[in-house]
Amino acid sequence: MIIPVPLRDDQPRYSTPYVNAFLIALNVLIFLFELSLGRSDLKVLFDHFALVPQNITALLTGTWHHSIQQAVFPLFSAMFLHEGWAHVLSNMLFLYIFGDNVEDYLGHFNYLSFYLISGVLADAAQIAVYPHSHIGMVGASGAIAGVLGAYFVVFPRARVLTWFFFVFFFYVPAWLILGYWFVLQFLEGADALAVARLHRDIGGVAVWAHVGGFIAGIVMIKLFPERRRRYPYAYR
Repeated sequence: MIIPVPLRDDQPRYSTPYVNAFLIALNVLIFLFELSLGRSDLKVLFDHFALVPQNITALLTGTWHHSIQQAVFPLFSAMFLHEGWAHVLSNMLFLYIFGDNVEDYLGHFNYLSFYLISGVLADAAQIAVYPHSHIGMVGASGAIAGVLGAYFVVFPRARVLTWFFFVFFFYVPAWLILGYWFVLQFLEGADALAVARLHRDIGGVAVWAHVGGFIAGIVMIKLFPERRRRYPYAYR
């Protein structure tokens, strides 16, 4: 399966992406903190702040016997935890390339709200597919998938410099590269469901969070107001 790597886009922006830069910095700093922990301490961190679908399901069905915060807070905290360098760097690359333009479109505060809501809805999609999973979920990719969905709608004709086969570089329309990414996630999710029929509660990539986040981004970008444009031109 060919997985192209986006490197940059050519979509101009007219504001400084403070929130996007903050989100990238926060994710990287938290990951560096993870690296400073020993194995046992890291396990404690993930046990407390990773999102476990079974816990949310238990809360909704009235069988959760701990505090509500213990089940709900990981909906947000899990967005800022990562399992390794490849995990955090790939997520931050996508956020760096596509997030600044979505922030430019929405404005700073709305972009932060959009990002967090996308992450929660992405989590909800994964929980809906695997409601009884005991595997903890971590990573920013669900929220970032929402950003990709928004970019897909707002900037479909932007060109994205993409790395293919580790050799070739091409500018590809955003709708094509992001649409291809979404199809890959959907197909991988369908394959994961086939594995789930064997009743294996295994780890891996939470692809249905990617699918749910992308769809949430497509829908929500139509509900959020576009920021008032400020173009870098002088008028006289």
